[in-house]
Amino acid sequence: MKHRYLPMTEQDKKEMLSDIGVSTVDELFHDIPESVRFKGEYKIKPAKSESSLLKELTRLAAKNADLKSYASFLGAGVYDHYTPIIVDHVISRSEFYTAYTPYQPEISQGELQAIFEFQTMICELTGMDVANSSMYDGGTALAEAAMLSTGQTRRKKILLSSAVHPESRDVINTYAKGHYVDVIEVPYKDGITDTAALKELISEDIAGVVVQYPNFFGRVEPLKEIEEIVHAHKAMFIVSSNPLALGALTPPGKLGADIVAGDAQVFGIPAAFGGPHCGYFAVTNKLVRKVPGRLVGQTVDDNGKRGFVLTLQAREQHIRRDKATSNICSNQALNALAASVAMTALGKTGVKEMAIRNIQKAHYAKKSLQEKGIEAVFDGPTFNEFVIKLPAAYKTVNDRLFQKDIIGGFDLGRVYPELEDHMLVAVTELRTKDEIDAFVQELGDSHE
Repeated sequence: MKHRYLPMTEQDKKEMLSDIGVSTVDELFHDIPESVRFKGEYKIKPAKSESSLLKELTRLAAKNADLKSYASFLGAGVYDHYTPIIVDHVISRSEFYTAYTPYQPEISQGELQAIFEFQTMICELTGMDVANSSMYDGGTALAEAAMLSTGQTRRKKILLSSAVHPESRDVINTYAKGHYVDVIEVPYKDGITDTAALKELISEDIAGVVVQYPNFFGRVEPLKEIEEIVHAHKAMFIVSSNPLALGALTPPGKLGADIVAGDAQVFGIPAAFGGPHCGYFAVTNKLVRKVPGRLVGQTVDDNGKRGFVLTLQAREQHIRRDKATSNICSNQALNALAASVAMTALGKTGVKEMAIRNIQKAHYAKKSLQEKGIEAVFDGPTFNEFVIKLPAAYKTVNDRLFQKDIIGGFDLGRVYPELEDHMLVAVTELRTKDEIDAFVQELGDSHE
């Protein structure tokens, strides 16, 4: 059998062309001038049979370094974490897998309740009052938070810590250009936001200050100290946070954050070559009507029975365009469900234990590397990532690790020129002692 699917026969084609009133497919394009039509052959391989194509794709896929075959110490925003087996089972059910938008609450109660549970768990983790029904990813969620602060304060300047994820900073700068907002970077010092520089840069025309907790280097930012500086100038305090880390760290909401955003990839969402992800967005009660995207609310019907509905949809599809908070019209419902199932399966105790294991294993790896003479660059508390200075060029070290079935850490020289040949190492709860020891041994051998 050459083709599994035959979407259209030649007879189907003739009948459709006849109904349209033309005799050939080429006649459909007669309005396009001959001079601009492509006449050549596409530079693609000839079509293959299904079995031949599957063999070729399988061979190509086998070249990938997957997380089942390799021990990964690569993080930098996408992490290899434990996913309870029940996650795939639940999100593969047709009522969730094929659902699009729960516009009709009377037939979408399951979807709406799942989203409501996601919002509730995000609020519990972040210590905030309200969370929306998810956003595309952590970067766009953080950019939306920054733009919300400019609309709320009617100021046009943002202070952005250089210890925030570089890709998130790029997204914020892209958003800011369209909103005519100035973005000023606050330098880092010793791996955390330089509070002395922050005090120099902040003023009464700053809309918001954006930091990450833990930050891109894995360091735990002093949120309380930063919050006092920010609110002294009536600016908004915006925190990007790894939600798994909040199982062990004090939630930003309890340290004075106005908006907490981030990525829920750490809960039940595979690395998958960088996406898709699930952003979260949480605020204090006073900002509830400024939240982008969707909120699912709990209510009762005429009979007093508990139910769920979409509410406070402050987007241009539902309200006047000039009053809309954002043009984000959807949410990552399926990935939000995956995160919800993972958090439910782990439970409060499980999330905390998982977070603590990340801290402990990263600490063990860092200490072991130091004993081998590898320099850990920044001192101070970290979550599951830390920075080391490599004994040789990054590519040389990483290639050597790869030959041993180890995926090395992130090349910091790509985004921080001053940190050339420095590696951001991520150690999650999935890394075994043997894997960590092998990683340390290889780096130690490179040092020698």
